Amino acid sequence: MKLCYDVFVMKKNILQFFAILLLLLVLLFFVFPKFFGGVSYIKDEQNANTLTENKKEKKLTALPPLDTAAYDKKLEALANNPPPKASTTKIVKDPKTGEETTVTIPPPPAPPNIWPVKTVYPNAGAILPFRRIIAYYGNLYSTKMGALGQYPEAEMLARLDAEVKKWEAADPDTPVVPALHYIAVVAQGSPGADGKYRFRMPDSEIDKVLAIAAKIPARNASGIADAGGNAIVFLDIQVGFSNLQTEVPRLQKYLKLPNVHLGVDPEFSMKTGIRPGKIVGTLDATDINFTANYLAQIVRENNIPPKVLVIHRYTQKMLTNYQAIKPLPEVQIVMHMDGWGVMAKKIGTYRNFIFPEPVQFTGFKLFYKNDLLTPGTTLMTPHDLLQLRPQPIYIQYQ
Repeated sequence: MKLCYDVFVMKKNILQFFAILLLLLVLLFFVFPKFFGGVSYIKDEQNANTLTENKKEKKLTALPPLDTAAYDKKLEALANNPPPKASTTKIVKDPKTGEETTVTIPPPPAPPNIWPVKTVYPNAGAILPFRRIIAYYGNLYSTKMGALGQYPEAEMLARLDAEVKKWEAADPDTPVVPALHYIAVVAQGSPGADGKYRFRMPDSEIDKVLAIAAKIPARNASGIADAGGNAIVFLDIQVGFSNLQTEVPRLQKYLKLPNVHLGVDPEFSMKTGIRPGKIVGTLDATDINFTANYLAQIVRENNIPPKVLVIHRYTQKMLTNYQAIKPLPEVQIVMHMDGWGVMAKKIGTYRNFIFPEPVQFTGFKLFYKNDLLTPGTTLMTPHDLLQLRPQPIYIQYQ
């Protein structure tokens, strides 16, 4: 009886030994697969992730180099400068002989053209001037701040698409990039908890705008809708009693995304201590250069195409020392005419405050409501805006 028990125990021990050995072999197979000539699924997964990241990086770094000749040609077209005046002729009669001769009169010297602006060339992948941006502006919390928040999502997207198609028909040589221009920091009449007279939108709201933008169909160079989304997003800042040096870095995680750009609004930069809405605010070239340099650093560190920086303007004092603003290869600067009213007033604002102080590119805002407050007025059309000098390359609808 004891012998049978001993045999049983011995068999049990042998089975346990082989079970432990098998377990060790299995563990060794996954931990040191190269000793077994097998495949490590964990390593393969890591390799796949690495390949995916490499593809993403390759996609960003493999952009075709900037065609500087095409860039210069497009800038000249946008400048929309009048053709040089031709020479004229007149008949002169000799008072003594009565003989008539034809004399050629050269044109008077033309004033120098201040457009296009001679600045640095942008990095590869720049949107401007090869494509025109058509944007809907507003805030999701308000139906009164612009088209972006005024209409339900589906209707808003349909309206934006209709404007995009109008521009594609009016200027088929310039493909369109649709955009959502979202007020991410809103100036307000009350001081708020920190006394800065501005309200920062929660990340959840910014995420909603990004999700909406992803639903906008891409458009190829012919304006035909493709699958996928290529709309871009602008995050707009109204600093109130704060400043760009504080507010811009807070949006860093979004600005690292290739499709997110930035807008700043001097109207609500209240450097004098008077609350927003009482007077028109101001920004200086130092503020703009800080912002541009901050964006440029993000572009360099994340290996992404240039950012577009939109600056709202409709008065002289809204922007000071414009000549000190320095466009960079990583940042394209748009001076955006933000005034409302009848067509003549808007064109006058553009000629008085945008045209004579060139920085790099120009923009133009159209107000669905405020531009039509005067009875009998109509909204300016793409054809109207293409007559401007220079032609705006960024169009915003509010």
